[in-house]
Amino acid sequence: MINYKRILLKLSGESLASGAGHGIDAGMLSAYANEIKSVYSENIEVAVVLGGGNIFRGMTGSHKGFDRVQGDYMGMLATVINSLALQSALENEGIRSVVLSGIAVDPVCERMSRRRAIEYLTQGYVVIISGGTGNPFFTTDSAAALRAVEIKADVLLKGTRVDGVYTADPEKDPSAQRFTEITFDEAYKRNLRIMDLTAFTLCSENNVPIIVFDVNKKGNLREIIVEGKNNGTLVKN
Repeated sequence: MINYKRILLKLSGESLASGAGHGIDAGMLSAYANEIKSVYSENIEVAVVLGGGNIFRGMTGSHKGFDRVQGDYMGMLATVINSLALQSALENEGIRSVVLSGIAVDPVCERMSRRRAIEYLTQGYVVIISGGTGNPFFTTDSAAALRAVEIKADVLLKGTRVDGVYTADPEKDPSAQRFTEITFDEAYKRNLRIMDLTAFTLCSENNVPIIVFDVNKKGNLREIIVEGKNNGTLVKN
């Protein structure tokens, strides 16, 4: 069984909205805090990167008259809001956490640096890294990959609404088959849209495996990380 000591969890902003599509659902926040607690309580170091699509998505905004760069910065601020909300939920569970940001947002949160993030992780904090990469034109998937490489995470976990990577979209094709394991090269050749290409390349070149899993299944994170169950798809070199 693979023994993970430090993980980075990537959650989409839309997942925080539950079925509403926008805003923040308190029930979802609490559920995610409990999922994180289930592995944190086993002395596993946890970093989290959240998207901001439940509040604002830069790419979508650019199609509605927003300047792309301005829209991306608005999206980065949306991730800060989501991160502060998750921090509050974690603290309600008695978990020490800190929010770092790729963009300066004093006095709301500290500026992200690799050294600071690792120090907090080793001190027993859940580290929530917001603000994307701090630059426009990069997705939060790319930010998650970058932060996973920076903090030397053993694995990047991408929480989705399906239980892994399939040969086709399982929500559209009932005959689609799930991979339990696949290499970066094969996923690229098959054009499987696991993460954007920048994120995918960062993980591949720096040998950071990705696990794609159903984040909404209660207990799934613990089963994968602590119990070693094959409940998702492992992508590795």
